[in-house]
Amino acid sequence: MKIKLLAIGKTDDKNLHQLIEVYQKRLQHYIKFELEIIPDIKNAKNLSEIQQKEKEGELILGKLQNTDQLVLLDDKGKQFTSIEFSQYLQKKMNAGMKQLVLVIGGPYGFSDAVYQKAQGKISLSKMTFSHQMIRLFIVEQIYRGFTILKNEPYHHE
Repeated sequence: MKIKLLAIGKTDDKNLHQLIEVYQKRLQHYIKFELEIIPDIKNAKNLSEIQQKEKEGELILGKLQNTDQLVLLDDKGKQFTSIEFSQYLQKKMNAGMKQLVLVIGGPYGFSDAVYQKAQGKISLSKMTFSHQMIRLFIVEQIYRGFTILKNEPYHHE
């Protein structure tokens, strides 16, 4: 299985970018992982919230293959402990799936078309975080999940 993380807009903060890269490199030991950035919509301030979500949605859906399983990082999604998330990843791998695509949407969330195509939603917290911070959090949790599955001493419980 391969995990692809799609995110709208670039990470402005160099420190966050470096931390994300640390976990991306660590993940290579466990699984094929790719972070793909979808550029911000041009002239977004001239668009309504709905128009912006629709344009971002078209770009997201355009990045998918027919065999991909699309899971949205969404505040209304299912919450997991780190151990439960590692079990979730194991189930996905056991199912023989080619690619799990996790998506971090834009500032207003996702279009209806993206919600309809999604096969699941995950929430990292009831709190609101910046889209840039979520990138770091999910990459670290994926790494943590694999260390749990391998019984490595990264996670303590």
